[in-house]
Amino acid sequence: MSRRRQIYEGKAKILYEGPEPGTIIQYFKDDATAFNAEKKGTINGKGVINNRISEHIFTLLGHIGIPSHFIRRLNMREQLVKQVEIVPIEVIVRNVAAGSLSKRLGIEEGTPLPHTLLEYCYKDDALGDPLVAEEHIACFGWASQEEMQDISAMAIRINDFMAGMFAGIGVKLVDFKLEFGRVFEGDFSRIILADEISPDGCRLWDIKTNEKLDKDRFRRDLGGEAEAYQEVARRLGLFPEGSSEVTDLNSERKKRGK
Repeated sequence: MSRRRQIYEGKAKILYEGPEPGTIIQYFKDDATAFNAEKKGTINGKGVINNRISEHIFTLLGHIGIPSHFIRRLNMREQLVKQVEIVPIEVIVRNVAAGSLSKRLGIEEGTPLPHTLLEYCYKDDALGDPLVAEEHIACFGWASQEEMQDISAMAIRINDFMAGMFAGIGVKLVDFKLEFGRVFEGDFSRIILADEISPDGCRLWDIKTNEKLDKDRFRRDLGGEAEAYQEVARRLGLFPEGSSEVTDLNSERKKRGK
């Protein structure tokens, strides 16, 4: 497929014009950032793995009735998605205390939460994506009350499904982030899931050892980032040992200098 005009480049993806009106091509990069892009690096093969994992999860979520922007995967690094108007709110779904929650509230990392906690951040890199309350969202008109009800209900359903899915492969879903967008149908709009779901935006720990299988390996200089991402994909059955896709992925890593 010939590449169209670039629309946007973010920290982990590039968006291009899609082949049809209302579509976008989402390209997954190997770039890795942390601490609001203060730390930058590369995880070779990350884009390929995240593309597959996100495709897999979005497809399964579609089977349980979660509407999303995902249409289909195009190749190793690209997928076709619906064009949406992104709601400027990042939803953080927490099951276990970790990361910024532990630092803010002094709760020991790894402490199970009494119930799933939803937090909201205003999407603005210059401001560091500050934590906001639903009152801020309503006051500044970032999303309507009805939209927030849809967003929170979907976030809880997604968490319930994903926690079970990951538990089935020996992985604890500690927390993860979600983004949502509006699609317009005549004079009306509705909320659908957007962006991606991958180890870039999830904390995933091995259930038995608590070994980190996500971007915290990059944030905390633990090493083995690419292997951790590939382990998640392997457990999900996406890159079976000896498959041609693993060969292609390893070949791509060699070309990129791993």
